[in-house]
Amino acid sequence: MKARNQHRTARVGALIGGALFALVAATLPALAVPQGALDAPDAVRSDGSGSLVMVLDSSGSMGDDDGTGHTRMESARAAVGTVVDGLPDGYPTGLRVYGADHPQGCTDTRLVRPVHKLDRAAMKQAVAAVRPRGDTPIGLSLRKAAQDLPEPAGGAIAARTILLISDGEDNCGAPQPCEVAEQLGKEGVGLRIDTVGFQVKGAAREQLQCVANAGNGRYYDAPDAKALARQLQRAAQLSADGYRLRGKRVSGAATVDGAPVLVPGQYLDTIGPGEKRYYAVDLDAVSTADFAATAVPQPGAAVDTFDALSTRIEYDEHGSCGTDTARFLQKEGAVPLTSAVARVRSQEGTRTCDRAGRYRLVVERESKKGSDAARWPLELVYGVEAPLAKGVTPAQSQTEYGPGGKEASLPAGDPHDVRGGTGFNDAETISQGVWRDRILPSQTLWYKVPAGWGQQVRYDVEFANEPTVDGSTGTYSYGATQLFTPARHPLTGGGEFNPRTMYSGRPSAVAMGGVPVAWTNRYEVRSDVQPVHAGGGFYISVTLGAQAAEIAENPEIGVVLRVSVLGDERTGPQHGAPVATTQDGDKKGDSLASADSSGAGGAGWTGIAAAAGAAVMAALVAVFVYVRSRRGAAARTTRGSA
Repeated sequence: MKARNQHRTARVGALIGGALFALVAATLPALAVPQGALDAPDAVRSDGSGSLVMVLDSSGSMGDDDGTGHTRMESARAAVGTVVDGLPDGYPTGLRVYGADHPQGCTDTRLVRPVHKLDRAAMKQAVAAVRPRGDTPIGLSLRKAAQDLPEPAGGAIAARTILLISDGEDNCGAPQPCEVAEQLGKEGVGLRIDTVGFQVKGAAREQLQCVANAGNGRYYDAPDAKALARQLQRAAQLSADGYRLRGKRVSGAATVDGAPVLVPGQYLDTIGPGEKRYYAVDLDAVSTADFAATAVPQPGAAVDTFDALSTRIEYDEHGSCGTDTARFLQKEGAVPLTSAVARVRSQEGTRTCDRAGRYRLVVERESKKGSDAARWPLELVYGVEAPLAKGVTPAQSQTEYGPGGKEASLPAGDPHDVRGGTGFNDAETISQGVWRDRILPSQTLWYKVPAGWGQQVRYDVEFANEPTVDGSTGTYSYGATQLFTPARHPLTGGGEFNPRTMYSGRPSAVAMGGVPVAWTNRYEVRSDVQPVHAGGGFYISVTLGAQAAEIAENPEIGVVLRVSVLGDERTGPQHGAPVATTQDGDKKGDSLASADSSGAGGAGWTGIAAAAGAAVMAALVAVFVYVRSRRGAAARTTRGSA
């Protein structure tokens, strides 16, 4: 999670039963990386190279007492100091002030520290020299701040954040802050405006809320100095911990005509409200084609419960060969949203969608009025799986959770500290055991657990007992988790699990898991079984709702993951495959074994390579199979966000 904030708080309050699953290594056929899929000159990687400019209110009212015997400006200086101490080394950060130079004037805004690699001492010196004097030209300052943020190099997509701290509303009138925020929010990809209201109410609070909503960001209320420091830390860390995108740039067509032809690989595009994006692929008559799309809105941006991301595979004029829809299922704020679908050849091979030919991959975004209007980065993964070699009989499907159900026994003992990744590409690999992390409101953390043939992932996630702020009684947020296959197909839990819980600061937990990995699962009709037909790195996402910022006293809250990988790992997908063993002759159980490059049964894969954690050159982001019905019917599912 490289270039992440390395400051971790050792304290985690009393945590309740929780979960994550530690999967064991999967013995997989080798993954071939399409020539040029990720290393071409126009390949784009978001390595966390975002940027942040803080816009600090230095108007006359910031000289007032904040109720502690200190001025609001003194408390703001201390809070900014806390923020810069917690940001990652070198994270591009700048400081703009308004109202600091003249007793009156609606052009009084100045860039005090340009957006360069973080110099903590210089930033603290700069804010220490600011004296509150004048007016409050918020609209003009926002427009200037957007110009302060550098465009990402090489066409990369990265978060660019304006963090506005104000104790009042704009008193200049033109340009109007909300209008400026709306314009900026629609102009580019990756820009967000977060606002922190320091001891504001009424019209001032409403204006700051409007700016944040229009600017793809969040409003944070800070009634006192402690809250100011806490909310600034949250907003700044979310900027630094943005989803690390990766892929070759591609531009989907708005209609079927002109759709770019994709080869197996990983791609980056963008998608706006109400848009469809079309892509084309050429498929043979026997292989499985797998397609996943992940939309990455700004964390906490305004969304509706039923805002959706859909994927579909079509064969010419004959219509859909499979479709999937993912929804947020909450109104607290946006999180990454993944939809995935596959073309699986039927056992009979007689369907229209079993034919060789050109197919269309379609991504559609549905947004309600009032939802985030920005274009969202779109990460696409397309892969092809060859069939088993002739004469190989696969093991039977595994459709039941069995020992991996909700009553499964999970690891206990002292947790190991871990730092989750920002997304699929830098998900932190973990093994079976107990793991401890900390999470921000609006944040999603990512982990990867290897599991092989015959194994299943089962885990709990526990959200910590945390001290709460005054007045938070009756305020609720949520904690959630999502389990994904190596091909990024979200699993539903099959009615066995409910991967979402209310969170009020008191201990709360969710459980999740998948059925055992079996090649023949692809022919099952259940959406919790079909995708679990190839081993590899299964992904876990953990999300804390945005409204937790109104509940928890600490900037982050603790989470504990209890992970199990159940079942003996088999050497391949074939019937009667022996149990895999280590060099010492022991059964493979909880090891993090690498993929078997030979591949049992002659199954060949063409997929993509994804960014790995530090000390790993590249982790395999396998693009395997989703699955369609054994009866040949295309299954439709609806899933919520992580």
